[in-house]
Amino acid sequence: MEHSVTQSSPDAASPKMAIASSDQANDGLLDNMALETESVQSTDVILSEEDEARAVEVRTEKLEGRQRQITATINIPHSIENVWSILTDYERLAEFIPSLKKSRQIDHPNNGIRLEQIGSESLLKLKFCARVVLDMFESFPHRLGFEMVEGDFKQFGGEWQLQPLPDNRGTELTYTLQVLPSRLMPVGMIERRLGQGLQVNLVSIKRRADELFG
Repeated sequence: MEHSVTQSSPDAASPKMAIASSDQANDGLLDNMALETESVQSTDVILSEEDEARAVEVRTEKLEGRQRQITATINIPHSIENVWSILTDYERLAEFIPSLKKSRQIDHPNNGIRLEQIGSESLLKLKFCARVVLDMFESFPHRLGFEMVEGDFKQFGGEWQLQPLPDNRGTELTYTLQVLPSRLMPVGMIERRLGQGLQVNLVSIKRRADELFG
């Protein structure tokens, strides 16, 4: 497993989650945070398409101890089959999802689907890099589950759910994550950044669908 905590700089890689301008204004802890060039670009995903960002419903539930469940939902005006093809294009996910620095399919001992993914997040001028190895469980076309088999969290698992919207207007896409951070990760900040990151990520998936099928 790999977990790195390094000092960030204005030239460092972008954080895992975009930081909304309202958070920068209200959260005194982040007033002095060094926002990097790519970080500003990720923020622009929210600011330039405010209506899209508001359309993502994010809910956070506190489970036992430090465990959290985060759920995000967006409506995408494309078919379930098209949205599914984007989610399962595992080697290209990092090309359009801001939270991912790396996504690649690796060998599975039982001929299943196993991914290695690496994301990064800047908090209080520190850069957190998290690596996970996930087993994927495909139930075409409505459910795509995932479970961590190795990584920098104590627990990291959940699923994508795809449901048709009425009158063939597209797909309701829901992402549910159960996460238990390690003791080295501040749970409050991880919870908030994951929620904000999911908002950006789901908008990015919608845009990908628009680009490919719109």
